[in-house]
Amino acid sequence: MDWIDRAGDVMRVGGWAMYPLLLLSFLSLTFSLERAMFWMSTNRRAGRRRFARVLELLRSSTLESASDKLVGERGLYARFARDLLAMVGSSGDDERFLAAVAHELIDRYRPVIERFSGTLSTIITAAPMIGILGTVTGIIHSFQLLGSEGPVTDPTAVAGGVAEALFTTAFGLVVALLTLFPYAWIRRESERCLGRLEALCAAAHAGAGRMNKRS
Repeated sequence: MDWIDRAGDVMRVGGWAMYPLLLLSFLSLTFSLERAMFWMSTNRRAGRRRFARVLELLRSSTLESASDKLVGERGLYARFARDLLAMVGSSGDDERFLAAVAHELIDRYRPVIERFSGTLSTIITAAPMIGILGTVTGIIHSFQLLGSEGPVTDPTAVAGGVAEALFTTAFGLVVALLTLFPYAWIRRESERCLGRLEALCAAAHAGAGRMNKRS
């Protein structure tokens, strides 16, 4: 196929820096797709409905009945609520302790919520730097040819160094830009999820307070 041959030519002309950039682009695509599927199932329409059901259960039911009703619920928010109710039920009636339990559970879920965010952020930073490094090495190669003893008999060798510089810079910027937009969306969904977990904690905290007043 022509496009495969052209891609091979670009990789060959771009030099060594094209290969780590290709690896970073593959990692970026893989991680972005995984996070997109996760957040589409967690925060889109069906996920919002599940969150609303879980929040309403915590607001309108006692902790014991809410825990029973949550058994059939699926998703991140229902799983968090079940873990939260289990911890709240064993924490006693100290409000400060209840708040500490809620923060501890959110921190426990944070690696799931922010998965691959650090890697994508690193790719955004590293890809242009690798491209610039390839640019520098390509220009150095061209100047070495120009500074060698005797006339340059093959101008294409000098042009090859310049092409290496241009290709690696462009590819590095493309990888960074194509990672930046999914990363921004993923960060927004993560913050939205953390806010919803805090709302669940507040609802469970209020339910525990109602139980203490009744007792």
